Amino acid sequence: MHAVLWYQGQKFDIATPGLGGPNSTAFGVNESGHTVGQAESSVKNAEDFCGFNAYGFPSSTACLPFFWQDGVMTKLPTLGGDNGYANMINNRGDVAGIAETPRTDPTPGCPVHQFAPVVWENGKIHELPTYPGDSDGVAASINDKGEVAGASGTCSSFNPNTGLYLVENHAVVWEDGVVTDLGNLGGEGGLAGNHACALNNKGQVVGHSDLTNDTTFHGFLWTRETGMRDLGTLQGDYASLALGINDEGEVVGQSIGPNFSTLRAFLWQKGTMTDLNTLVAANPGKLSLQFAESINSRREIIGVAVDGAGNSHGFVAIPRRR
Repeated sequence: MHAVLWYQGQKFDIATPGLGGPNSTAFGVNESGHTVGQAESSVKNAEDFCGFNAYGFPSSTACLPFFWQDGVMTKLPTLGGDNGYANMINNRGDVAGIAETPRTDPTPGCPVHQFAPVVWENGKIHELPTYPGDSDGVAASINDKGEVAGASGTCSSFNPNTGLYLVENHAVVWEDGVVTDLGNLGGEGGLAGNHACALNNKGQVVGHSDLTNDTTFHGFLWTRETGMRDLGTLQGDYASLALGINDEGEVVGQSIGPNFSTLRAFLWQKGTMTDLNTLVAANPGKLSLQFAESINSRREIIGVAVDGAGNSHGFVAIPRRR
């Protein structure tokens, strides 16, 4: 698996030479083209911290957070442990992610060392506090003010849906290093978890939360003024994930049918959730848009779609100019 960067319709492999290992993934990019993610090194390590083995890509080395600029990939420091990765970079160059410590995790049977949410500023790492009582956490997103969104909880077995060894008990934000629990939609996080996935420059946060008794989960929008708002699902569906938000408060994500029978990307605007597939004017490849990951200030949306043969593709949806 190679980290790539798409720019003006072209795809660039940014994994060569990388950090010396075979696998890498890029998760975030800012307006300057600076890119962050995870890349294997040449140092042997038995932990599958980044999940490459779980996803079918043979891995036997440490996985490190990276910063890429102008063709050069540079590793970012951890908290003394062997592994970590970077999720997002803002336009100031601040990076949010996760880093392993050398400490044994207090959760019995945890397959990795204790890990913490972190921010890198000018290449220097800063550990963020987890919610009181939680042992582990992840910083998922960071805005241009340095506010951070993520989750706090306890170690668990690897979850291929989230890429984390984490039970996401609390959706949280950090402001000036102080952690705040955003609440939940009634659940304790035992199903999909309570996780803040993204935030915009107004401090509005989106994510997902389990409902009462952890029987299903819905995407949410959180603001300081109104707290956590349940965004619901597309008609006929039972679950949803809110994954991205722009400064206009427009939200994108995924709506999920009963027993995962259908997966549909959605756009939420002004209180209404719409199937993104119904907004596509031209779709020559007959792609089914399954989830929308992010939306920018130009309302351009990226995500993942499948073709008629079941092959997955990245997509960008560009709004029609009126």
